Amino acid sequence: MKIIISTIALLMASLTFAQAEKDTVVKQKEIEAVTLVARKATVESKADRTVFNVANSSILAGNTTWDVLRMTPLVSIDNNDAIKAEGESVTVYINDRKSVFTGKELKEYLATIPADNLMKIEVITSPSSRYESAGSVINIVLKKRDDEGMKGSVTFNNRQNTKNSQYTNLNLNYHKKKFTQTLIGSYSNNTHVEKNYNTYTLYKDNDVNYINSETTDKGQSPSLSSTSEFALNDKNTLGLILEYYQSKRSSFSDAENMHYMNDQFQDSYIQNQNSSGLNRMLGTNLFYKYYDKEKNRILDVNLGTNYESQSEDNDIIKYVSTSPIPKETGIISLNQTRNYYLKVDYTQPLGKGGTLEAGGKIDFNNNVVPYDLYGNSLDLPENSDLRRNDNFRYKDNISSIYLNYSKTFFKKLETRIGIRYENTHFKLQQDVADTHRKESYGNFLPNILLKYSFSDKYDLSLTYNRNIWRPWYTEFNPFLIPNNEGIYSRGNMDLDPNPSDRIVMKFGILKKYFISARYMFTNQDYWTTYTVENKKTITYPGNFTGKVEKYYLYANTNQTFLKNKLSVNVGLGWYYNDNSDFNAKNKLDSAKDYISYLSGSTNISYTNLFNKNVNVSAWVEISNQNNGNSYANKANVFHNISVTKLFPKTQMEASIQFMNIFKRPNYDATTYSETGTVRNSSKWDWYGVSLSFVKRFGNQKVKDNTKTDLEKNGGGGK
Repeated sequence: MKIIISTIALLMASLTFAQAEKDTVVKQKEIEAVTLVARKATVESKADRTVFNVANSSILAGNTTWDVLRMTPLVSIDNNDAIKAEGESVTVYINDRKSVFTGKELKEYLATIPADNLMKIEVITSPSSRYESAGSVINIVLKKRDDEGMKGSVTFNNRQNTKNSQYTNLNLNYHKKKFTQTLIGSYSNNTHVEKNYNTYTLYKDNDVNYINSETTDKGQSPSLSSTSEFALNDKNTLGLILEYYQSKRSSFSDAENMHYMNDQFQDSYIQNQNSSGLNRMLGTNLFYKYYDKEKNRILDVNLGTNYESQSEDNDIIKYVSTSPIPKETGIISLNQTRNYYLKVDYTQPLGKGGTLEAGGKIDFNNNVVPYDLYGNSLDLPENSDLRRNDNFRYKDNISSIYLNYSKTFFKKLETRIGIRYENTHFKLQQDVADTHRKESYGNFLPNILLKYSFSDKYDLSLTYNRNIWRPWYTEFNPFLIPNNEGIYSRGNMDLDPNPSDRIVMKFGILKKYFISARYMFTNQDYWTTYTVENKKTITYPGNFTGKVEKYYLYANTNQTFLKNKLSVNVGLGWYYNDNSDFNAKNKLDSAKDYISYLSGSTNISYTNLFNKNVNVSAWVEISNQNNGNSYANKANVFHNISVTKLFPKTQMEASIQFMNIFKRPNYDATTYSETGTVRNSSKWDWYGVSLSFVKRFGNQKVKDNTKTDLEKNGGGGK
């Protein structure tokens, strides 16, 4: 850690002094040749959100949207590619449209969107009732071109991690009078290697399994997206968004196991797994927008569908020390998800200084998850509980309506009050096992925002939100599946949603320094746990009752120096979790009742170094990943340094990026259950060197914000 901080501090100090000396001898004409002066702070702290403005940042060079999301303040990503904000689960939106992807699928999709398309990333920790309730929201805002004619860019990237990966992207935008067409195509050929070290300990008989594995994943992912907009007149716009994504994957995994009971060796095995799969997604969104600038009225209607299919074939060969015949198991699956939705949002002024927002959404999902198992291991007595095949069906309908009202009093007090009601009806069914569940429930979800400005330099805000997090459909599927580490996994049809309440207070000083405090609690949740059945170690999501209280204190500042060329953002947070009631009710005797830890990040960027069109950026993050009944054993340190050279005359740029070169990221956490513990340590493949080239053509001017003034100011989210 000291090496990382010292290196970055030395780097930035050298750049600062060198730049200051160079500025005294450069002519004004030479300076004007480069229009790279930052107009906005890199990080803006608002009442309900933190905004990471990256449109003109050198951090974009050679990265994808997924890479930049990793480096966004308040955001962390765990070893399962789950995105979190301030340690809590989030819902991801792209241009205010909810993404249908989660987990690894979301990672793969965001990795196809070049960072060069990014305008900003909004981390909305206190979302209004307009957003679907699932805790915090991350809204990824893409650039919107604002000039006539054809323009675009081509990106070539080569990344050297454990293995080599390549990425290519083409952006095209055409705007003529009332018509705008955007086309984005990309192709990636990536190889990732991950090592895992797991220790499964059962309290009974001191039963311990040591499992070490190494997995190599290869993927070829083409994607194509098209956005067409036609302005019927000054007030009415029609548009169509089409998205296609495909990923052809293959992976190979080796696992070794040593089994002990009461410190006595029992047996061992070696397991090999080969898998291949194909993932396809097609999304459509037909939208209509009415905007009356004189009366500040907005009507936004979206009708869309999303279809995804995932086919996979796994071959597992297990060599057990006590058996001369290898155990062979094959797994074939073809998941299909179908989503249909209608969403309507309406905004208008109401009263002097007031804004009313109202709307709703109807969401339908119809998903099928078939599994087939084959191989000689199914005929063995210890696998008598393995079902050879089954179809899991999931259907739901989520209907919601919301109302927000915001108003400013005395030009100093901003207020927003909102209520959202969601009614959920879902049905689960297993065809062969003939198990099913059908249920309906409704939730009222209020939110409040108050912000008082004492002066231009000092303000205080207070927000309250009630949220509900629902299980993902695959987490319900109880079909028992062997995995690549010799253990088994399944879902749980009895999972319940997780409601939570959050209160946040934020104090702004001089528009540069911000201190925020958060209190959050929940009385139930579902987390990963495990059990042993027929000598099988099985992981599954389980319901946990008991109150969990979380306290959070965070301070951050964004500073610019040297005529806005040097931008520095520093954030540091202190977390304190009270899990005593949670642990007692779930009999997690060995787990920690109270957790206290620090987490922080720093983003540094320097524009136009030596007035030679060279941009430099650096990022460091320290994070702990504690999730319910899983506790981090040590902090993780991430860092990234990039240097970009621009060639204004030819509209080209080249960049080199160094990822975690001083220390490779390593996830290390222990999961507690009533029957034992699991310690998982994994070495990620996010390290190495990346080299990229970008060629632009046409006028690259973009709109400063894709939202209208009414949308920006409404909801108290200033």
